[in-house]
Amino acid sequence: MKKLLLLITIIPFIGKTQTEDSVFIKRIADEILTNGKAYDLLYQLTKQVGGRLAGSPQFAKAVQWGKVSMKAMGADTAYLQECIVSHWVRGGKDKAVIVEVDHIKQTKNLDALALGNSLGSNGKPVIAEVMAVKDFNEFEKRKDEVKGKIVFFNYPFNPTYISPGKAYGETGVYRRSAASRAAKYGAVAVLIRSLSGSTDNNPHTGVMVYNDSFPKISAAALGLKDADALYELCKKSSVKVSLTTYAKMLPDTTGYNVIGELRGTEFPNQYITVGGHLDSWDVNEGAQDDGAGVVHTIEVMRALKALGYHPKHTIRFVLFANEENSKNGIGGGEKYAAVAKEKNEQHIFALESDAGGFTPRGFGFSMSAAQLQKVQTWLPLLQPYGTEHLANGGGGADIGPLAKNLKTPLSGLNPDGQRYFDLHHSRGDVFENVNKRELLLGAVNMTGLIYLIDKYGL
Repeated sequence: MKKLLLLITIIPFIGKTQTEDSVFIKRIADEILTNGKAYDLLYQLTKQVGGRLAGSPQFAKAVQWGKVSMKAMGADTAYLQECIVSHWVRGGKDKAVIVEVDHIKQTKNLDALALGNSLGSNGKPVIAEVMAVKDFNEFEKRKDEVKGKIVFFNYPFNPTYISPGKAYGETGVYRRSAASRAAKYGAVAVLIRSLSGSTDNNPHTGVMVYNDSFPKISAAALGLKDADALYELCKKSSVKVSLTTYAKMLPDTTGYNVIGELRGTEFPNQYITVGGHLDSWDVNEGAQDDGAGVVHTIEVMRALKALGYHPKHTIRFVLFANEENSKNGIGGGEKYAAVAKEKNEQHIFALESDAGGFTPRGFGFSMSAAQLQKVQTWLPLLQPYGTEHLANGGGGADIGPLAKNLKTPLSGLNPDGQRYFDLHHSRGDVFENVNKRELLLGAVNMTGLIYLIDKYGL
């Protein structure tokens, strides 16, 4: 009887609370879809600042843009947090050319980009026969053929994976470690198939890592059409390629995280973090990766402020430095977490947007089973705006150090990923390839989730 009376008391309360939350989240959606500034801010970041590789003058310009934008969009306070960032420069226009087929001289240009953190050929061409292989298994079987060759790894995305992110994760080892694995057996340079499933020929850059035990040889990625053509040619002919790159790794330099805050009214010393990374690669405008996450972050703050919402906890909005080409860890994210630990701060939750500005599908969470169970009760409140799942497993590179240092529960926005790796790290990642409606819907769902976390905790 007591249990029945308790249920009779609780059920109307839950219904009333959910109605209040539903109404407020509808207000969030209406505000962002009507007055949202994310698309305008993205235009400024991409067209007025452009590519923002850590250590570059453009990144320094982006930092100042971020601080000004935080204040203009309603931050109670906005400030910079100094950190050390990597400083790699491309140094010139990368060039790959087929110069000989079956000992007959010819010239056929290949669309190529040096991999991030690779060392160039000092502007001098590396000319050698190409040894084309599909994967590391074939490479190891043919290791006696490697010496003096340019090794070309043509490992493709698996088209049967419904999530392209799974294919990206699987192929990433070729970008990261192929150069040193080939150098171990005497290769003079490395080419890889771009990490993409696209139908265009835009090469995709991205970070690689040298093993200091072996020579540091040049490494570049090819566009997919050229990769397919070169691979087929190498199967039936002897092919020589000339590869010229100019890249240099300069000494680490100073960078900054940009931080805006809305101060908590009840628990000001408990923190919720929302973020994306401000840096991008140098060959594009970094619109999807991660300009979308940057403006999502600022838009969440703007919308809460515009609605007169006073958070219980202090919410920090962080534009992280040096996610893309950081050599050791994640420059901005590591610093943010280290300072939080030094100050003994209590970080109750962190959310990152670093998967593009496409239509939102849901969120992934890295937290306890009990916390995830609580979060999943909110699914009906977010479903009207595109959230289909609140799933186990998620976060982001920049907020990962919070979990490592402070055991902070994490989440990452999961937009539709089918087109993301068509653009990611390539010259196609520009403002024109971002849809305003999709971008704003991502901010709607993020703001709704942050509201719920702030109101109910974990």
